[in-house]
Amino acid sequence: MHADTDRIVDWLVSGLEPRASVFHVGQYCGSDWRASTAGRARASFHLVLRGHCWLHREGAESLQLGPREAVFLLRDLPHSLTAQRDPGPACGPRAMLPAQPPMVGGTTLACGFFDFRALPGDLLTAAFPDCLLLRAGNPALAAVAPLFDLLLTEAERDGEAASPLIERLTELLFFYLVRELAHHQDIEAGLWAVWRKPQFAPLVERLLREPGRDWSVEDMARIANMSRASFFKHFLDTCGQPPAQFLLGLRMRIAAHRLRGGDSVLRAAEHVGYHSQAAFTRAFKKVIGEQPGAYQRTRRNAPARSAALLSH
Repeated sequence: MHADTDRIVDWLVSGLEPRASVFHVGQYCGSDWRASTAGRARASFHLVLRGHCWLHREGAESLQLGPREAVFLLRDLPHSLTAQRDPGPACGPRAMLPAQPPMVGGTTLACGFFDFRALPGDLLTAAFPDCLLLRAGNPALAAVAPLFDLLLTEAERDGEAASPLIERLTELLFFYLVRELAHHQDIEAGLWAVWRKPQFAPLVERLLREPGRDWSVEDMARIANMSRASFFKHFLDTCGQPPAQFLLGLRMRIAAHRLRGGDSVLRAAEHVGYHSQAAFTRAFKKVIGEQPGAYQRTRRNAPARSAALLSH
């Protein structure tokens, strides 16, 4: 990767600003437990600090996770962790025990949720796979091993199961994983691909600051210091979308971010340049897959749902 692009990647990753919140830390024993963070309309994580377990996702092959491995689910997906690859019907929610003392055959986990404090972080992760795996055998991520050691130490402290250090260390793990993905160009489409190109980064910054402006391709090409034809070709080659389609997706994700933050549908629409609520609703449904009102109600109510929805 070119040195300039390398610096942009580091800058983008540092701007993700993930905020982790711990739900459960401790260990499961036996072979009939099941754990999940699904059902909260939030991104979540599971860190394996000791022992082994299996990750199950709908439509995907079950994966075994071992010590110093983690899964980050960037969207709310049906999933579960179990002790066995093929759990029986008796497998279900069980009480989580303290991490100390270690139990023979036990699995020590730190599980929780995370959000992005900055709008670019929320938008950039839209280009990521739904599920990010951190594997212990990846030599490029060998530097994270001490973080797992610190996580286990915090998990084993008496009365400190929800130590804030666990949250900060989890954010560091996520940072390392995403940076590794970006450096190896595993994220090749959408906002991330455009923003990490030095010639397009100033344009994306302007689009984020002024999403409601009546942007033309000529305007965007001017900011990128290119002719219209050259800009259109290079932009399409970079992200796989023409500029107008990219701008539509960017506007709708900005609108979704504002809806989650409490804006009315009308205010969110006006912020991204729509003076017709009907036109905004059609565009939002096309990009996000839901009506804006329904999207907002679902996300607004999610944090207030009973913890009984979680099967820890």
